[in-house]
Amino acid sequence: MPVTHYRTVKVEDVGVFYREAGPADAPVVLLLHGFPTSSHMFRNLIPLLADRYRVIAPDYPGFGQSDAPDHRSFAYTFAHYAEIVDGLLTQLRVERYAMYVMDYGAPVGYRLALKHPERVSALVIQNGNAYEEGLKAFWDPIKAYWREDTPERREALGFLVQPETTKFQYVDGVSDVSRIDPDNWLHDQVLLDRPGNRDIQLDLFRDYGSNVPLYPQFQAFFRERRPPTLIVWGENDTIFPADGAHPYLRDLPDAELHLFDTGHFALEDKLDEIAPLIRAFLDRSVGSR
Repeated sequence: MPVTHYRTVKVEDVGVFYREAGPADAPVVLLLHGFPTSSHMFRNLIPLLADRYRVIAPDYPGFGQSDAPDHRSFAYTFAHYAEIVDGLLTQLRVERYAMYVMDYGAPVGYRLALKHPERVSALVIQNGNAYEEGLKAFWDPIKAYWREDTPERREALGFLVQPETTKFQYVDGVSDVSRIDPDNWLHDQVLLDRPGNRDIQLDLFRDYGSNVPLYPQFQAFFRERRPPTLIVWGENDTIFPADGAHPYLRDLPDAELHLFDTGHFALEDKLDEIAPLIRAFLDRSVGSR
């Protein structure tokens, strides 16, 4: 069984926590998490890949075990997150990597891809959006905040960091909830409830709108670079429904698309089905040590 190491390094004077496992000279797989979780979402996947791959899973500032500077002194933006992850990879001397992107991990990873397109060896996409078709009704109050950056619009999004919503993200669309560990939403909620974290998350909801104008650039990267791509998507996801999965095939016609009867955090109840697909895909696409 591969051993996972839990480490923290300074990037821009901010402590960035990451999980790492696998041989130091193996091809790198970078795991980029979503909201409201952290690298914790990959805790079960990491050992299933790390016998053949060097797996690195960071926590963004404000998430998980990474530092959470005050939002008035630190820019909580997706552009900044991409710079932070890039800085981490530079310190770890990682120059090429396959990326698993999920939720917030998609715009973070795709911004990295725009900066260093030659470094991306493959993509695994799980409920992470790059097409406007994927922004359905769930996003309407967030879009209203993008249009009107007012205290009222900001406060209206407070429900997104409440315990009911955190649990909803794990159980909505799941046919067998007994497969979902309730420690997931308890773990995430404790971190969301840290002093100052609510404003961090509200800043990020506002900044998510900055990703949408980049969608054409993300799509151009897909078309021009044609990275080998595996799409594994919880098709019952209310936040990023399958409407956002199918458009990838317009720009990545050779991609594999697999839809699963589950919701947002598909790894929680479909790991036994998804992990073998990822292993086989990586072996075909980037090889192993």
